[in-house]
Amino acid sequence: MKIFSARQIYEADKSTMEKQQISSDMLMERAAIKLFEWIDARLHGTSVALQLFCGIGNNGGDGLALARMLVENGYTIKVHVVNYSEKRSKDFLLNLERLKDRKVWPNFITAESAFPEISPNDVVVDALFGIGLNRAPDEWVGDLIGHINNSKAFVLSVDIPSGLPMDKGPWDVSAVIHANYVLSFQVPKLVFFLPQTGIYVDQWEILDIGLDEGFLNEVETDFILIGRDEVLTHYRPREKFSHKGNYGHVAIIGGSHGKIGAVQLAIKACLRTGVGLATAVVPQCGHLPIQTAVPEAMVLSDQGDRHLTGMQLPFTPTTIGVGVGLGLHEDTVGALRYLLRKMDSPMVIDADGLNILSNHPDMLNDVPKFSILTPHPKELERLIGPWNDDFEKLEKVKSFATKYQLIVVIKGAHTITFFDGKGYVNTTGNPGMATAGSGDVLTGMITALLAQGYKPMHAAVLGVYLHGLAGDIHASQNGYEAVTASGLIQNIGAAFLELLRPREGENQQKS
Repeated sequence: MKIFSARQIYEADKSTMEKQQISSDMLMERAAIKLFEWIDARLHGTSVALQLFCGIGNNGGDGLALARMLVENGYTIKVHVVNYSEKRSKDFLLNLERLKDRKVWPNFITAESAFPEISPNDVVVDALFGIGLNRAPDEWVGDLIGHINNSKAFVLSVDIPSGLPMDKGPWDVSAVIHANYVLSFQVPKLVFFLPQTGIYVDQWEILDIGLDEGFLNEVETDFILIGRDEVLTHYRPREKFSHKGNYGHVAIIGGSHGKIGAVQLAIKACLRTGVGLATAVVPQCGHLPIQTAVPEAMVLSDQGDRHLTGMQLPFTPTTIGVGVGLGLHEDTVGALRYLLRKMDSPMVIDADGLNILSNHPDMLNDVPKFSILTPHPKELERLIGPWNDDFEKLEKVKSFATKYQLIVVIKGAHTITFFDGKGYVNTTGNPGMATAGSGDVLTGMITALLAQGYKPMHAAVLGVYLHGLAGDIHASQNGYEAVTASGLIQNIGAAFLELLRPREGENQQKS
């Protein structure tokens, strides 16, 4: 699913009005109907009071049109117009008159007004600002937003939480609506998925308001939301008469004294994700632990006892995953430098492999093109430098990935994979996966997919999705607090089964 910018959404509105020969007011009415239907399906027959806070632009117009429909259907409402400017959109004014025709007179709030009382039992509809917000709310409006947030009422935001810009971090974190639910028109917004802005959105849902499908299908976007349908297009089913040689031979290179467990996790995940053969390359202190814990794997031990001193391989692996538990010893740095200069096919680099690259940026020029880097936030900061907000971070990652022709996986609640100027936003995973070893498992999974012939970008996107799905299955059985890296590995098979399980109605369509 595409994630559109504010400019593209406005263009979609314009294209819709032109091609469907409707006015902006008619499009607003369509949006309000969808809002009403969503609310009515959940509150019909209840005595819940709704308080609608409407701005004076088109988002406020949506709120006023919704208020009219609620009144016409017997709901108890209070309408507040937040009068923060003398400029009012024509559709706002039109819907204000329609509401007055229903004998509903809004309460106009100004900088001098006392804020209305809000009961914790109320439902607040936030229609203050839409996607076009381009400056910080006035201080008194920020105070009103804080008043709403502190009310403990259920807050439903129209299209986007008010106070959030579409293309930068918040101007004032206290002047952003914290929405329990966001009803987003037609498409999701990037701010729902970033750590700095996603904290204001507990849940979101798309309302289809009938925007021009031709425009939506044709326009290119910088970000794609990755769900089941998107990853299924990348999945490669196995051939009946294949053998282990068809599914690649991976070398997982890493480990140091006290960190051999990272290699164990990565290579177990690698095998669970379908690789044909797997070899662990570890210092001598890791030979026996790997051979004992992972009987399916082969082991090559280095001359170094406590850390790797060389990475010369007596065989040619299909691909390599390097860095987990590696350590930063100067001998290991030299060994990685040698490996990068010898390899000419894409590989996966994680953990201390990334930290070595950060400490020795000249080595980035030797990383094989289309290799996959999987940093967590601190590793990413070491690679690209600090950022002021999430949007600057994304631009810096985009530039970095383009400069070195790499794929960068930004690990997080919604992991984003950057490749060729585009960001692929993942939808699986949960807070329980913030646990030791989770990243080592992801390294093994992506490396296994790369070895099986998946294109590097497909391997990264599919690996991230399956990793999160395994975590979701694990958490559903044990709770967030009990999620472990080993548990993720045990649920990789279940993640594949869930990915490939027919959805309701699919069998009937095939029969």
